[in-house]
Amino acid sequence: MKMTGAEMVSELLLEQGVDTVFGYPGGTALNLYDALYEYQGKIRHILTAHEQGAAHAADGYARATGKVGVVMATSGPGACNLVTGIATAFMDSIPMVAITANVADELIGRDAFQEIYITGVTLPITKHNFFVNNIKDLPDAIRQAFRIAQSGRKGPVLVDITKDVTGMMTSFEATGPYPVKELPKSDPDTLLEVAHLINKAKQPIVYYGGGVAASDGGPALRELLEKADMPGAYTIMAAGVLGYEEKRNLGLIGMHGSVTSNKTLDQADLILALGTRFSDRVAQNMKKFGSKATIVQVDIDNSEINKNVIVDKSLVCDVKDFIEKIIPLVDKQERTDWFEKIKKWEDNSYKPVDDDTCLKPHQLIGKICSMTEEDSVYVTDVGQHQIWAAQFIKHIKPKSFITSGGLGTMGFGYGASIGAKIACPEKRVIHITGDGSFHMNMNEACTAVTNNLPIISVIFNNKVLGMVYQWQGVFYNKRYSQTTVERKTDYVKVAEGFGAKGYRASNLAEFEKVFAKALKDEGPVWIECLIDKEEKVLPMIPNGGTVDDMILG
Repeated sequence: MKMTGAEMVSELLLEQGVDTVFGYPGGTALNLYDALYEYQGKIRHILTAHEQGAAHAADGYARATGKVGVVMATSGPGACNLVTGIATAFMDSIPMVAITANVADELIGRDAFQEIYITGVTLPITKHNFFVNNIKDLPDAIRQAFRIAQSGRKGPVLVDITKDVTGMMTSFEATGPYPVKELPKSDPDTLLEVAHLINKAKQPIVYYGGGVAASDGGPALRELLEKADMPGAYTIMAAGVLGYEEKRNLGLIGMHGSVTSNKTLDQADLILALGTRFSDRVAQNMKKFGSKATIVQVDIDNSEINKNVIVDKSLVCDVKDFIEKIIPLVDKQERTDWFEKIKKWEDNSYKPVDDDTCLKPHQLIGKICSMTEEDSVYVTDVGQHQIWAAQFIKHIKPKSFITSGGLGTMGFGYGASIGAKIACPEKRVIHITGDGSFHMNMNEACTAVTNNLPIISVIFNNKVLGMVYQWQGVFYNKRYSQTTVERKTDYVKVAEGFGAKGYRASNLAEFEKVFAKALKDEGPVWIECLIDKEEKVLPMIPNGGTVDDMILG
């Protein structure tokens, strides 16, 4: 059938199973948006306040569903505004396809109005990208983009299309999506070797990350831990893979992880690292990390093997396949002595002190959990509130804790909350943010209001840039340079100005009262929570430190 390049893009999106696109129109994208007008009943387009918000929304949509998130933007500043969102998805291995329009082919390289070499700009932060200036290449580029985004270690792909291509008429043949490449399987001989290591270990630990979440390997991981009686500790990207109260789940590991998880890893004689890359937030002193242990690394990406920590044995394969295949090879065990040691560390672990007269972060998060449904989706920005959320949210499930881990993008949360709510309209979405992060993209409130999305934003307002302020206090002799912002923003009035509801709370009773109201409100709600600026994220291991350097107060 005959159609324009722009119509072809819409047809190809339908072919890939896409029903929702986030974006912002502009001059070079006019043909793409004109085609979307005809596809309104088939493809829902969510107009955001800013292209960065659209990229984060596509990211949140992907994290909440496991499907590819799609974002569209015009050339020049529109395309450039996607960069932070694309980089966020890249660092956390999130499948996303970004479609940008560029100036006409005859203007490329002439510094035309709003021309930008966006494929060059995004080359380091995408799995691959395409520049399409020939309409014959368009179907293959879109299909390849979706295949690459979902194959192996997932990630973002960009397709940049010149405006003349989107307006050309040509024949289109629907062939269906390209098959996603088969994931590499576990090597049988190495599986036997690793099973032997597990069986003979006295003090093993499973240290698992986002790869386990991405592969839906949680149920298999639980079975492995139960059969071999091993503890597990997770990176922030794997929050929710195992339940908070599960016996063998020791909690978050690394810089702000629990005393128990860090002590256990430090004393382990075997570390089984599954779908994780030994980032500097966990392996802070890479030369001393796991020095008492045999280390086994299982990852889908060969480039991660021995990149940060030199391991004793490795497998490049799908982590879920590895877990499922090793379960029959490990012995049923009871490691009573090991768990007795762990229990002693747990008994002496850091525990924050309650105080109902003010808002303590752990109590605030506990109250949110006690008042919301177990299938709620929690989305955070980046900073102290993010770590408090990772430490204290008790009923998170797979795909229900959405945060920027690798890039650490302040301003990520509101856009991602919008994407998550669009993806999961039946679920409660709680956006946990800080006053620093929230100021970066609060403009997306207009998107939430326009689409009547009942997202509850809980704003931890300590009137400082909390995490940097904490570091300046501990390591820079309290020289608070540009972190005591003391902004005068009236969140209640600003929320009302956007068309949302706004509340404020200064103690636990006040918060319980307004949060109960927020749960009944039909549209977006902001709750400003007044937090003392001296509240610290603890425990804390300094950069380059080990568990012996852990700060508890």
